[in-house]
Amino acid sequence: MGKSFEFNILGQKLSLVSDSGDEHVANVIRYVSAKIAEAGKLAGRNTLSVAILAALNIADECLQITEKNEHIYNSLESKAEQLIRSINEIR
Repeated sequence: MGKSFEFNILGQKLSLVSDSGDEHVANVIRYVSAKIAEAGKLAGRNTLSVAILAALNIADECLQITEKNEHIYNSLESKAEQLIRSINEIR
């Protein structure tokens, strides 16, 4: 069972349970807090709007990283197939 962590975001005292290490959880909380602070500059004081905008920004980053990873994977797979064909031609 994971460890319990307590933190405060947008004036809300929250807790979570995680199997990840203290440093990782602290980094996640700092990251989300920074994204919320960034969104707060755009959305003002409406807590729900700030949270939704922060979530959209984080989701956008995740999707962009996923797309880049898929592109890299496909490129590596294609190059590996080319190498295999080249090796088979040499035999």
